Amino acid sequence: MKIYNTLSQKKETFVSLKKGAVGMYVCGPTVYDVGHLGHARAAVSFDVIRRYLQYKGFKVTFVSNVTDVDDKMIKRAAQENITEAELAAKIIPEYIKDYGALRVLSPDHQPRATEYIPRMTALTELLLKKGAAYATEDGIYFEVSKFKEYGKLSHKHLDELQAGARITVDEKKKNPEDFALWKKEKPGEPAWKGPLGMQGRPGWHIECSAMSMDLLGETFDIHGGGIDLQFPHHENEIAQSEMATGKPFAKYWLHNGHIQVNREKMSKSLGNFFTIKDILAKYHPAVVRYFLLSTHYRMPIDFSDSLLEQAKKSLQRLHDFMRRLEQKADGKGGFVVPVLHKAEKTFVSAMDDDFEIAKALAAIFELVNEINRLLDEKKVSQREVDDVRNQIGRFNSVLDVFSIDDELTSEVEKLIEERNEARQKKDFKRSDEIRKQLEKLGVILEDTEGGTLWKKAL
Repeated sequence: MKIYNTLSQKKETFVSLKKGAVGMYVCGPTVYDVGHLGHARAAVSFDVIRRYLQYKGFKVTFVSNVTDVDDKMIKRAAQENITEAELAAKIIPEYIKDYGALRVLSPDHQPRATEYIPRMTALTELLLKKGAAYATEDGIYFEVSKFKEYGKLSHKHLDELQAGARITVDEKKKNPEDFALWKKEKPGEPAWKGPLGMQGRPGWHIECSAMSMDLLGETFDIHGGGIDLQFPHHENEIAQSEMATGKPFAKYWLHNGHIQVNREKMSKSLGNFFTIKDILAKYHPAVVRYFLLSTHYRMPIDFSDSLLEQAKKSLQRLHDFMRRLEQKADGKGGFVVPVLHKAEKTFVSAMDDDFEIAKALAAIFELVNEINRLLDEKKVSQREVDDVRNQIGRFNSVLDVFSIDDELTSEVEKLIEERNEARQKKDFKRSDEIRKQLEKLGVILEDTEGGTLWKKAL
């Protein structure tokens, strides 16, 4: 399996630090507001990567943090006249709800910044002791010039970064590019006792280093996040972590592409901003998930209703196929095994090549087309139908777009059974009533020689 490493700017053969196990850290949200499509894109991208590693047999320990104290949290809490803790308590459940709707697996660990103040304090004090950080009257800063490899992730020299980065001019800092490890207390802001006994709060970058190294070790396998985090956030994580430990921080760095609207990066300032809830109000969560995962994770996604409609049609084909498999098969069989083996081989080959999702999906649709043809020709036995279902289930353990609500399924099947009984009794009025009832649930019926099939309109 090869994955693209931002650090080396090339695809590398993936070799985990510990055989059969993977430690994976992905930067999570700052919970000052509900999640937007950019959050959803990152969450779904790394969910698929995590699931595929599990598909390959790795035991994955997945960590994703929650930033529950920073400038945005403080500003929003003040606007709403509540505490930062109350704001976090209100917003975190909304992320859980939205990510759950998108079938994103929960992290194995989801640490919060406010839970890690002691570890951030200890890490900052270690950097002070090593001479890589210094105190000023307004906080404690990491001295970037002390880390000779600074810029190795963004592949720029320090002088380029100084010229190109958006760095706040601050006469108290030794150099403009130095970044805050700890911020001294200001009136009206939350504060903790920190390094050197200074009352204040942590800088943003230090939390991810403290959390990831505590939960995954000083060196771990995969660090992920959006491409916008590559610099300065991830660059700063590397500098402070490797300066503190003298060891490599993360072995592989993976970054997902932006969400674009009309080929421009989605942003509030451009007025092309969509929350996850905005999109879920218009489209089934499975459609949104399929839309987000169907573009290679490193590429930008150009958001539009037309592309979501295309995703909807593609996903409907897959769901219709699964419903067709519920029809009793009576073919002689013997033709399905080569089709399944080819699909599995092509899917794995594609995903092993830096998670090449387009080719993986193409393998699934080719499988659907071939099995549909064999079903039409009555060349599929019931045992082989079960084999197809099992193979689709394996693919779905990575994609999770085939799932249909179990509660809905139970209700629909009871109504279909009642409708069949009504038809046998020639109670066509009741039969029509049930059909209309199912239509209100978004369920479409198809009466065939083999029985009544149904599908959920997405």
